[in-house]
Amino acid sequence: MTFMVALKTYRLQLLLVIIFLVGLYYTIVPDMVLQWYQDDNYSHGFIVPLISGWFLYNRREELKKALVQPWGPGLLVIIFGLIQLTAAWLGTEYFTMRSSLVVLLAGITLYLFGKGVFKIALLPLAYLLFMVPIPYIIYDAAAFPLKLFITKVSVWCLKLLGVVVWREGNILMFPNVTFEVADACSGTRSLMSLLALGVAYAVISQTSNLKRWIIVLATVPIAIFTNALRVIATGILAQWWGAAAAKGFFHEFAGMVVFVLAMVLLVLLGTVLNRVR
Repeated sequence: MTFMVALKTYRLQLLLVIIFLVGLYYTIVPDMVLQWYQDDNYSHGFIVPLISGWFLYNRREELKKALVQPWGPGLLVIIFGLIQLTAAWLGTEYFTMRSSLVVLLAGITLYLFGKGVFKIALLPLAYLLFMVPIPYIIYDAAAFPLKLFITKVSVWCLKLLGVVVWREGNILMFPNVTFEVADACSGTRSLMSLLALGVAYAVISQTSNLKRWIIVLATVPIAIFTNALRVIATGILAQWWGAAAAKGFFHEFAGMVVFVLAMVLLVLLGTVLNRVR
């Protein structure tokens, strides 16, 4: 039978599966959504399920015609997801706990509908991983070296422009003000959001997997470059307006400008790749 026929035939069983998942994650998912709201590093989580749903919607014709051939080994994936959830819950490890939802959805798709349907749904399912906040031990491990790198590059550029500045770690000292290159300027925050949007843009704009990977990998240098520009601009303005240039409205506005600039660069890269045969 086809996928659409299977949905109608087994609608009661599928309803029970949905109720089962809601029972498992009724506290876990709302807690994750609250983190999206409270932590700017993961505010992109709100649009990830929407983009995932859009990917699935774009495959609707292919999905309707797909043959349903339940795959028994998918049950092992379901069991693994349940073990992952249980172990994470006992150890209070949020990333593993939350990501187990994606594992369970993958296992359920394989077990009930088979490998053909799973292949169609693979991208939407895998994209949901972008909504899961990574552990802060990993976040900090990436943010600190990025802060130091961006600070060094920014100081080199500022001195080249004739700006008087000293560096101590990730601290920039000007004659009239001292400020810190914080996590928000390290590129890690924009990189996480840019990577999620970059994958979506790569899938939408490119037909070649090689070109898609080029766009995805380009998010890293683009995030670093744009955040370095942010620090350089802040350093130049700090000489004129002092500490006001590094906090308040300007700081938040600069963050938005940097992210928009990064997206513009990604779009330009995609446009160039579309013209390359």
